Amino acid sequence: MLNRHLIAYLPVYLAQALVGFGSVAVFTRILEPSEYGRYVLILAGAALAATLIFTWLDAAVARHHARSDARGNLPGHLWTAWRLYGGVALSASIIAVIVLWLAPIGITLKTAIGFAIANTVIKSGLAVALETRRAAGEAWRYSLLETFTLAGGFAFGIVFIMASDLGAVGPFAGMALAALIAFLVDGPVLFSKSKRDRADAPRAYAYLAYGAPVAVSLIFEHLLSVGDRFIIAGFLGEASTGAYAAGYGVADRSLSIIFLWLGATTGPLLITAYEHHGREAAQEVAHRTAGLMALLGLPAAAGLALVAEPAARLLIGAEIAMAAATVMPLIALSGLMNGIMTHYFHEAFVLGRKPRVMAGVMLIAAAVNLGLNFVLIPTMGIVGAGFSTVLAYGAALVACIFIGRRIFVMPIPISDWAKAALATVWMAVVILALPSLEIAALDLGLKIIAGGLCYVVAALALNVVDCRSWIGLVRTEATEIEA
Repeated sequence: MLNRHLIAYLPVYLAQALVGFGSVAVFTRILEPSEYGRYVLILAGAALAATLIFTWLDAAVARHHARSDARGNLPGHLWTAWRLYGGVALSASIIAVIVLWLAPIGITLKTAIGFAIANTVIKSGLAVALETRRAAGEAWRYSLLETFTLAGGFAFGIVFIMASDLGAVGPFAGMALAALIAFLVDGPVLFSKSKRDRADAPRAYAYLAYGAPVAVSLIFEHLLSVGDRFIIAGFLGEASTGAYAAGYGVADRSLSIIFLWLGATTGPLLITAYEHHGREAAQEVAHRTAGLMALLGLPAAAGLALVAEPAARLLIGAEIAMAAATVMPLIALSGLMNGIMTHYFHEAFVLGRKPRVMAGVMLIAAAVNLGLNFVLIPTMGIVGAGFSTVLAYGAALVACIFIGRRIFVMPIPISDWAKAALATVWMAVVILALPSLEIAALDLGLKIIAGGLCYVVAALALNVVDCRSWIGLVRTEATEIEA
């Protein structure tokens, strides 16, 4: 089942790759460096606001779906989720409109922030629907909706930029439009399945009690990943923020796609196995998940660090490409640690219902990161922000491993991790032995293809996580889809 779900969710993360790399490649070229930096800052602020206001509900919906279904309370669960979303969305929208109206900023910036707010509110409603589909195991429906939202938002954003003078406003307008279309398609369907019951009020309190610490933890995680951009803007300006964000976006997006794909697939399976079959069943799923993360994450992080310069030349606008390339190896390392921590070791706190402990760990890590940024950015520039991120994520990962084991033991498959590391070393040797070519596309393509082929051969030879069985599975899945 795990492998089939991985295949079903794959289109979403291919779309994330397209949008993640495409947004950097396109927006750094059609927006001025300072304008791109402004777009990045608004995007980071919107992400923090969404996490603070809405993410607690997404977490509660995902965690309680399996239990509600097992107890026959699914209609009531859906009613509570939609009622809470409606109340929070209305209140947040009113407050945001008032604050934005009174804010002493220019009309262009107000317009950009306004569209970012609209996108946040709409996409948060869509998130309730998507988390419900994902928790129910409806992988293909989730995949279709999320893929449209990502790709459609990117395409609409380009159209708005090119066909008007919206500038940094365009991407947010595009994302809001795509999210609205997807929400109108799926939201009413799920709402029609909801039904109010006597447990509505106590259920709402339970969801808040569970989701609030998760949201707090995620806020600190966001501060770890985007808080440095505000400090860079303060010390070095919006153009430097844009360069750092572009390098961060290429490196971190590459890894986050892999870990989000695995996390979106295995997270619901872990919870379902734990709720329906107990601790041992959940640990079996976790063991395979950890192996898959090493199989895919280790070569991705190493490869990114080794091809940072040609990747930056190809994907990022010329004005900021070389500056962006300097931070990409550091972000690749921090992205690997973040992915393993967030999408694997954090599951110990989710399964054990200890989100407050997780929030405490991330609070300390965020404080360390921000403190290091204030020290290192003035002396080392954007490279200092990269080092700060590596140190903070490293400390957080170690803390999550040791503290989480007291709550729920997440297995560490040493054999599979060692095999994946060995195959990655072989891949790195091959890439380093290749000559550097003048044309960025050829240089990058040669290293990706050669390194990737060498890694695949080595991984199959070592049979990391029984990966040889995937070949037959892909053929079977393709045959079933055609039929």
